[in-house]
Amino acid sequence: MTDSSDAPTPLFDTLVVIGPGLIGASVLHRARRDRTIARRLIAVDINPAFRERVRELGIADEVTGDAAAAVADADCVMLCVPVGAMGEVAATVIPAMKPGAILTDTGSTKVAVIEAIRPFLRPDVPYVPAHPMAGTEYSGPDAGFATLFDNRWCLLTPLPDNAPDSVEAITTLWQLCGARTRDMTPEHHDRVCAIVSHLPHLLAFTICGTADDLADETRSEVLEFAASGFRDFTRIAASDPIMWRDIFLSNREAILEMLSRFLEDAQAMARAIRWGDSDYIVDRIERGRSIRRSLLENRQA
Repeated sequence: MTDSSDAPTPLFDTLVVIGPGLIGASVLHRARRDRTIARRLIAVDINPAFRERVRELGIADEVTGDAAAAVADADCVMLCVPVGAMGEVAATVIPAMKPGAILTDTGSTKVAVIEAIRPFLRPDVPYVPAHPMAGTEYSGPDAGFATLFDNRWCLLTPLPDNAPDSVEAITTLWQLCGARTRDMTPEHHDRVCAIVSHLPHLLAFTICGTADDLADETRSEVLEFAASGFRDFTRIAASDPIMWRDIFLSNREAILEMLSRFLEDAQAMARAIRWGDSDYIVDRIERGRSIRRSLLENRQA
C-alpha cells in the first residue's frame, strides 16, 4: 500500500474556478486527476444547470453559485468567465478574498480584461493574468477534459508590481495542467492573438454567414457538398457566440489592424488571380504550407 505521506504537496490548498465551461472544467478535470494543483476544488457558476452538471461529473469538491462565499478561504481564484464579465465578477470576489490569495484569469484578451479588473485590485491580493491557448468549438461543463492543455501554450502577462512568487505559482499551475508557458506584455499578447486566433474566428463566422446568405438553391448545395475546407470553417464558427462577441469588442483595435492587413493581402491575391500572376499565387500557397509544417514541428497542430 502506498503511504499517503509520499504524495506530493499540492501547489494550492484550495482552488476556486469561477465559470466551469470548456477551460474551467478542463482545469478541474486536470486538478482532480492527481491533486498536484490543489487539495480542494470549488466550482462556481450562476447557472443552476451548469452547477448540477459539475456535480454529476464529480470534478469539484464543492459547487456553488455564491462566488463571494466560495473565495473566502481560497488560495487561488481563477476567473474563467467571458471577457466581458471579468470586471463584474472581479468586483464581487476580490473584496472577499483573503490576504495573500492569488487572483488569475483565462481571458483571451488581456489589455481590456486587466483594465476591467484593475479598479478592484487590492495590494494584498496579487493578480496574475493568463491565457491558455487551447480550446474546441464546444462549451459548457461537458466540454472539459483533462488533456486539453497538453503541449499547448499558456501566455502569462504579469503586471509590473507582481511579486515573483505569485507569477511562479500561476506558471507552475499551468505547467501542471500540461501547458508550456511564456511571459509577454498585455499589448503584445493582444496583437499576437488577433492574428493567430481572433482573426481566423472572425473570418470563419463571416464566410459561414456569406454561405448562409446565398440563394436557396446554391445554399442547399453548399451544405450538401461542403468540402473539407468549408467544414473546417464551420467547426470554428460553431464556437460560443457570446464569448466571441466579447473577444471581438474587447480587442477591437488589434483585430481591426490585422483585418486591415488581411484585406490588403486578399486584394493582392485577387489581383494575382485576375491577371494570371501564377508566381505570386504559388508563393502564397508555399508560405501557407511552410507555416503548416512549422505548426506540426512545434506540436501546435
